[in-house]
Amino acid sequence: MAHTYDTFYLDKTLYNGRPADLTGRLPKEIRTYDLLDKLNISYQRVDHSPLPTIEACREVDALLKIDICKNLFLRNAQKTDFYLLLLPGGKKFRTAALSRQIGSARLSFAEPEFMEQFLDITPGSVSVLGLINDKDHRVRLLIDKDVLSNEFFGCHPCINTSSLKFKTADLLDKILLAIHCEYTLVDLPSEQD
Repeated sequence: MAHTYDTFYLDKTLYNGRPADLTGRLPKEIRTYDLLDKLNISYQRVDHSPLPTIEACREVDALLKIDICKNLFLRNAQKTDFYLLLLPGGKKFRTAALSRQIGSARLSFAEPEFMEQFLDITPGSVSVLGLINDKDHRVRLLIDKDVLSNEFFGCHPCINTSSLKFKTADLLDKILLAIHCEYTLVDLPSEQD
């Protein structure tokens, strides 16, 4: 059944689709399921407590049979341009390399108030699905090319107590299209580069 270490809880059940009982689920999470269902996207879900460590993330990923994908919310020094970067879990975020590719100087992690304001998410819950809440398109989506080489994609449904798995093609061809979100392909160096 569940596995615990410290305060981490993982329901080892792999669910297909939305929770049968939405009691206690936040509106932002329910909006995510509504969009996926409206677009006829098949997805698997696991429920867990907030993921406190990378080891906990790996356990969830093993259950979903996906590779870790980092979702990083970034901003420029002037706090005028905001970015959501998707990159494989094995790649390190290199500010200089990314800044050169997108023509922005000095990127850093954006403050929680900007996450809430633009994506309706909190730290630890950063997800590409938060872009459904970005009605004014303030956040520019950046996707590392290696993310696209995976058949499946994993992310949170705007809350870090569940994780989802669906086809990467559904992200690109259905979700981003439905929310009118374009993306910029980037190529960050891997460890051996």
